[in-house]
Amino acid sequence: MAESSLFSSPQDNALTLVEYNNRIKGVLNREASLQGQWVKAETSDVQVRRGHCYLELIEKDPSTGMTVAKVNAAIWANVYASLSARFQAVTGSPFGTGMKVLVKVSANYHEQFGLKVVVSDINPEFTLGDMARLRREILERLTRERIINLNKELPWPKVPQCVAVISAPGAAGYGDFMNQLDNNPYGLKFYTHLFPAMMQGASTVPSVLGALERIGLHKDLFDCVVIIRGGGATSDLNAFDNYDLAAAIARFPMPVITGIGHERDVTVLDYVAALRVKTPTAAAEFLIQRGTDALAHLVDLSNNVVTIVRDTVSRAREQLAYYNSVIPITVTNRVATERYNLTHRIEQITAAIDALMMRERMRLESLGDKLTLLSPRNILNRGYSLTMRNGRFVTDASELHPGDVITTHFRDGKVRSTINP
Repeated sequence: MAESSLFSSPQDNALTLVEYNNRIKGVLNREASLQGQWVKAETSDVQVRRGHCYLELIEKDPSTGMTVAKVNAAIWANVYASLSARFQAVTGSPFGTGMKVLVKVSANYHEQFGLKVVVSDINPEFTLGDMARLRREILERLTRERIINLNKELPWPKVPQCVAVISAPGAAGYGDFMNQLDNNPYGLKFYTHLFPAMMQGASTVPSVLGALERIGLHKDLFDCVVIIRGGGATSDLNAFDNYDLAAAIARFPMPVITGIGHERDVTVLDYVAALRVKTPTAAAEFLIQRGTDALAHLVDLSNNVVTIVRDTVSRAREQLAYYNSVIPITVTNRVATERYNLTHRIEQITAAIDALMMRERMRLESLGDKLTLLSPRNILNRGYSLTMRNGRFVTDASELHPGDVITTHFRDGKVRSTINP
């Protein structure tokens, strides 16, 4: 026996691969801790084929984001239908890739297909809590960075008429919004421009960010931004619980209105936008209301002006009536007073003229007496003589020259003489 073992080959005791895999299968089946075990993981590469759900369950290092564990998993069709319906009813989202999940799994090893875990149950509340946690963390970060209220604090234009719209072209929500604006019963005119974007799916965030960037290049042309989408599954709104998109809206230089879901739906964007409305139609109604408020204010101003003018005219008429009644009496009294003053002044002037004439008469009489006393005739009568040369009286001997002919007048005649040398 010992001699034969010396000459034995490793292949004499080798197992076939099937036998070895069956041993693995047996070990797994006997290990109770690997059956019906709740496991926390993240879903990856979720695919549904013929009613069965095939996926990978992975775990990532929180600090690096690197995958540190991975296993293939399956949810058989007879279980998946009820599990997926319950999951969506609780979380509002369909079961899919990239979700944190708490699943009940059992290890299953197949001789041909290898190791796979089979999911028999799922706890949707765990996923819902993780979604809420993610949203809470985003809001806390926005608050910590002091940007969560920046857009809300921007002043609104009196009448926001120039509107930049971010929506999917041809979407029912966009159509409802435009119809409400264009057909408002007040005839208000709004100027809108559509910046197309994907409003659901993996492209939502970069698409909306791109639209915001394009609007920012022409910010002086618009009064506000409206981000709208119609109804649909709540899961379609997951893209709007995104930090980068929320931060871009919070920092945007003009007011942003969000109308991206039903009244019951609230996303992170709704917390940072200047105004959150429940539907695209409600966004249009808000803009119309701003316009009608401005119109009402103008009507009030117009009415105030009319009232002020009416009151002013009324007071002016009262004053005019008062003046019409007072002026004749005032004029009569004034005329009487002025007539009296005029009569008195005439009397004063007459008296002054008489007094002046008397003084002048007396002065003239005095001058006449002086002239009489100083007249040449009176001088001659008093024994004086007057000498004249060439018709002029001579008052100084130096005025006479040899040869001058002079006339000397006396009281009773005159004598002509010639001046000798």
